[in-house]
Amino acid sequence: MLIVPAVDIRRGECVQLVGGKPDTGKKYGDPIQTALDWEQKGASCLHIVDLDAAMNEGENLGIIEKILNNLSINVQVGGGIRTVDKGVKILNLGADRIILGTAAFEKPNVLKELIKKTSSEKIMVSLDVKKGKITIKGWKKETEGDLIDMAKKFEEMGVGGFLFTNIDAEGKMSGLDTKYVEKLVSDLKSPVFAAGGVKSLEDVKKARETGVAGLVIGTALYEKKISFKKAMEVIKNEKSQI
Repeated sequence: MLIVPAVDIRRGECVQLVGGKPDTGKKYGDPIQTALDWEQKGASCLHIVDLDAAMNEGENLGIIEKILNNLSINVQVGGGIRTVDKGVKILNLGADRIILGTAAFEKPNVLKELIKKTSSEKIMVSLDVKKGKITIKGWKKETEGDLIDMAKKFEEMGVGGFLFTNIDAEGKMSGLDTKYVEKLVSDLKSPVFAAGGVKSLEDVKKARETGVAGLVIGTALYEKKISFKKAMEVIKNEKSQI
């Protein structure tokens, strides 16, 4: 399992939102330097989200390009990728994977075309759940589809992985709820990444036990509730005492 620090970008700064709400962000400095710091601390993968693009309030593509140009580790990028051209552009800039949310649900042909033009391994779908419903359009619109059924349909289309985020817990450090995660891991063949609510090394252990491919952590790392070094020790040592 990978420990994947989150670098969420809003209005040019690294922030962490609470529950996906735009006015709740706490600022954590320059996103480019933040990304470099995570690489220096030993991260092998980063999770970059353009919050402005996700909310249709602009974009931070120039910053993302600089991050990709300056890092040698894997980077997955999401937020506002709703056209084939933009998805291909971000991959060409050096992203290892792109994550689609709204476009996957509302424009499945965009998803299919991106898979066709690139490869399954480079395309992930974001499953953002709020009050039991998958949400899109910057977490403002609920969809009616069942979580597992929708994930299976995307998998049949050739999607190479999924990011499940518990929006209700995001930024609140209320603990990792593994209910949906365990179901996704057991029912899907593709890798599943989990995010939302992580608050302790116990959550890291719980995530590892579900079989997820990666755990995205934001606020708990920035607020120093979790040491990145100790989180890495948990996943490397099956007998770690927490």
